Amino acid sequence: MHNIKEQFPILQNNTHQKPLIFLDSGASSQKPLCVIDAMNQYYRESHANIHRGVYALSQKATELYETARKKIQQFIHAKHTHEIIFVRGTTEAINLVAQSYGRTNIQAGDDIILSVMEHHSNIVPWQLLAESVGANIKVIPLTENFELDLNAYQKLFSNKTKIVAVVHASNVLGTINPIQKITEIAHRHGVPVLVDGAQAVPHLPVDVQALDCDFYAFSSHKMYGPTGVGVLYGKTELLDKMSPWQGGGDMIERVSFAKTTYAKLPAKFEAGTPAIAEAIGFSAAIDWLSHIGMDKIVAHEKELLNYATKKLSEISDLSILGNPSNKVGVIAFTLADIHPHDIGTILDDAGVAIRAGHHCAMPLMEYLNLPACARASFGIYNSRADIDALVQGLHAVCEVFA
Repeated sequence: MHNIKEQFPILQNNTHQKPLIFLDSGASSQKPLCVIDAMNQYYRESHANIHRGVYALSQKATELYETARKKIQQFIHAKHTHEIIFVRGTTEAINLVAQSYGRTNIQAGDDIILSVMEHHSNIVPWQLLAESVGANIKVIPLTENFELDLNAYQKLFSNKTKIVAVVHASNVLGTINPIQKITEIAHRHGVPVLVDGAQAVPHLPVDVQALDCDFYAFSSHKMYGPTGVGVLYGKTELLDKMSPWQGGGDMIERVSFAKTTYAKLPAKFEAGTPAIAEAIGFSAAIDWLSHIGMDKIVAHEKELLNYATKKLSEISDLSILGNPSNKVGVIAFTLADIHPHDIGTILDDAGVAIRAGHHCAMPLMEYLNLPACARASFGIYNSRADIDALVQGLHAVCEVFA
């Protein structure tokens, strides 16, 4: 694992004349050379539009694209390849469910259950739906350990509850939520569950059949693949009943001015020319992760998280947000009364890239009574030396504001 950083061209660069220490993988991970090469090779040798051409180049591009779908199906253990819908990312996947499933099944007076730790991408689409149909949003609070309060969650259900949408792993607290238990409770009430898996899939083995969630959304760019492509997984019986969200080419069976009929899954939800090169890059990222092994990734990041937690806890006036029993490689923190943007700026001068702000989780920040915080999030390319550089940089921050 200690040589893995060499596979990332961008991590061989300097920033402010210092080696780049990248600790913002929670926002977007860096890309290994194999992913970059796969996309370059596609554009050099295989580019054509897919599904529509009878000529060899189109058929080759189609095969590469559909192979990516198959690999993703296997990676998250979906039952069928047609349950894998390509979208632009987690945000689009959630919007698709909110607009297609939501508008058909959620009416005035109905309830949508979210949690206080949701990313804006799993809040705003449901707010838009709720405002348009007159539905209500109910929110799962946290326990003292910064975990979801499952007792309070169970009390939110009524015969008006129509969907639960919850994050698998918090992008701020790092909390890994017990999705299987959350889903089990919802299904007792006949309520489907959508899971925002953007922060989980890069760090954990995910089996959607074992979780038994009804929808699962995630993005390529957080799991060492390219931007602009992601996945909505949905159970066949739900996807079959949902109407298309967008109309255009490739999602149709037959078009006339009198009536249009739609293609079967997954094409029904993939209107227009898709992000072909990005899907192929995503495929390469899946191969790369699978070659390393998710068990090794989990072990590496857990060791790194434990080391970082210990080192950061030794800094005076530094407070780590959250102490959940199960978390991914994310540490959010405050340092005395120093503004997170000042922390981020000084660390950047030292070549250390972290995140500072509300992390697209403003309701959580309000819940914690904080305007913002700093966040270090780890990837497979990080090491103890990177944590040491962060700690050294934070000591420099303290000296500046002493």
